[in-house]
Amino acid sequence: MAGNSSRRGAIRKTAKGNPTAGSGGRRRQGLEGRGPTPKAAEREGHKAYKAKKKAESGRTPRRGGVARGSDSEWVAGRNSVVEALRARMPATALYVAEGTDRDGRLREAFRLAAEQGVSLLEVPRHELDKVTDGAVHQGIAVRVPPYEYAHPDDLLAAAATSGEPPLLVALDGVTDPRNLGAVVRSAAAFGAHGVVIPERRSAGMTASAWKTSAGAAARVPVARATNLVRWLTGAQKAGATVIGLAMGGGIELPELDRDLATGPVVIVVGSEGKGLGHLVSQTCDHLVAIPMDSATESLNAGVAAGIALYAVATARR
Repeated sequence: MAGNSSRRGAIRKTAKGNPTAGSGGRRRQGLEGRGPTPKAAEREGHKAYKAKKKAESGRTPRRGGVARGSDSEWVAGRNSVVEALRARMPATALYVAEGTDRDGRLREAFRLAAEQGVSLLEVPRHELDKVTDGAVHQGIAVRVPPYEYAHPDDLLAAAATSGEPPLLVALDGVTDPRNLGAVVRSAAAFGAHGVVIPERRSAGMTASAWKTSAGAAARVPVARATNLVRWLTGAQKAGATVIGLAMGGGIELPELDRDLATGPVVIVVGSEGKGLGHLVSQTCDHLVAIPMDSATESLNAGVAAGIALYAVATARR
């Protein structure tokens, strides 16, 4: 009967003795708000959260080129891989993702790898994503082992056994691997016997340096010195003349004494911004300037080394 609250299943409208009536009973917690929505970077599973965590761990998404692993480097992307193989980088394996379209660059990479005895491995795409650390690899990547540096004390000795006066290049504060690669390429072009770099605060022979050297890194040894000033002092004791390139040098490069150039020489090149360090500059036997237009403040290390090596090579001829 309508209005009969005593019938079976009826609900009393008073909250007394019936905690389900109204909004203040046992469902109160369910009706309470949860506060403001957290920002996207604070919500697990959101892409902004993942990007933040990657940034905090020092990993950033890469568009291609070089990706670092724990004990090797990965050159990723079709153009980058082809360039690396053309430069005869000491690759150990060429990885191709399953189902990758075979275009001209891929076929050239396969041919170069076969000519150089590089293993070809076909792997699932997710595995290639993992080893290249998020690089846009376009379905292909090549693994490069760590560079094996020569011992700096062996370079002068090796040059002496060649029957030629030693000619070496030392770099001070050069942090761009492409500049290092360019120096190695110039060293090979003008008959230098090696390149010395400091162990700290210096570019190393990475995959980028290998590519820039255009294969010269396979012919010119690169050594790392624990203390560059100490090594330069040792080279002087062994009979080498240490020539530092500096804008305020007392000698201009075209005026370099021929007798000086024909003996054992170490050319020291500093960074484009700061030049030679104070102690390195003091250690040099001569500071030599490259004459240039006054509007040009400085040359990068690769260009400066190439000009100086050309001048010495010309004097020796």
